[in-house]
Amino acid sequence: MSTYYSPPSSDAPGATSPLEILKVSATSKPVAVAGAIAGVVRTQKKVEVQAIGAGAINQAIKAIAISRGYVAPGGLDLVCIPSFIDISIDGEERTGIRLVVEVR
Repeated sequence: MSTYYSPPSSDAPGATSPLEILKVSATSKPVAVAGAIAGVVRTQKKVEVQAIGAGAINQAIKAIAISRGYVAPGGLDLVCIPSFIDISIDGEERTGIRLVVEVR
C-alpha cells in the first residue's frame, strides 16, 4: 500500500484540499488499508482508493468493508463510488479501478 498526499496549495477561502490517494496491491493487507481509510475519512471525510488487477481490487473492497466497521461506532456511514481510471506505469497505460470512499 502506498499513500501519496500533497498539502493544500491554495490559501483562497473555500479551497478544498486535494483528495488523498491510497494505492492498493494484491499483496496489501486489508486490515492495514482499512486503518488508513478510516484515518483519512475521519479527518477529511473522503479518500480515493486505486487498484489495478483482480487481486488488488479484491483487497481494496475487503478493506473498505472492514473500514466501515471501524468508523461506524463514531456515527459515520461510508459509501463507495467506483469508476475506471487510466494509469501510466513504466510508460504503459493500464486501466484500474478508482473507489472514492466518503461519508454518507
